[in-house]
Amino acid sequence: MGRDVIIACDFDGKDELMKFLSLFEKESLYLKVGMELFYAAGPEIIKEIKSRGHKIFLDLKLHDIPNTVMKAMRVLRDLDVDMCNVHAAGTIAMMEAAIKGLTKEDGSRPLLIAVTQLTSTSQERMEKDLLIEKPIDEVVMHYANNAKIAGLDGIVCSPLEAGKVHEKCGADFLTITPGVRFADGEVGDQVRVMTPAQAKEIGSDYIVVGRPITQAENPVEAYRRCVKEFVG
Repeated sequence: MGRDVIIACDFDGKDELMKFLSLFEKESLYLKVGMELFYAAGPEIIKEIKSRGHKIFLDLKLHDIPNTVMKAMRVLRDLDVDMCNVHAAGTIAMMEAAIKGLTKEDGSRPLLIAVTQLTSTSQERMEKDLLIEKPIDEVVMHYANNAKIAGLDGIVCSPLEAGKVHEKCGADFLTITPGVRFADGEVGDQVRVMTPAQAKEIGSDYIVVGRPITQAENPVEAYRRCVKEFVG
């Protein structure tokens, strides 16, 4: 499976998204639809994006008891997305239930990945706010291994951890890495960040890039720059 750039479409509604997509008449994109856009526009926005030939990473980060997550995934599987996710902190049993709910009768399903620690989480915040005193790298690796045991396809992690995840879980275990910024760009609210070229070097399979593309003066140019740096 080759590398790909996923654009984080953190828009507050359909109109803003459609205005953005109208700039990309010649590209088939991989788009991340998160909570803000999904809650604002509903499932219909997924169908609209798919009708335009784009791939979708539905980023809702499910985290609940196993039975609830399984039933929610049964609903999401009919949206024909390409990737979706859960929180690894929900336990192995919850992740196994997510796969069960996501898998169609013919055995097919979207990619399912798990969130380990958000890129806005630092060691200090993890210890102070979450009372997790283990080193953040150790926590991420433990969550990654749990996701693999549960049968998931990969994890969301900082690009700083992608190489280590592959070492522990195998080259085929996918790493989807937000927290990517251009070398000459703003860091924003991300703590653990890396450039597209650095993410490629360290072994990320997918990078998720939002504001450096969506808020760029020329989004198409920024996207193509990102693809050039990461995919080659």
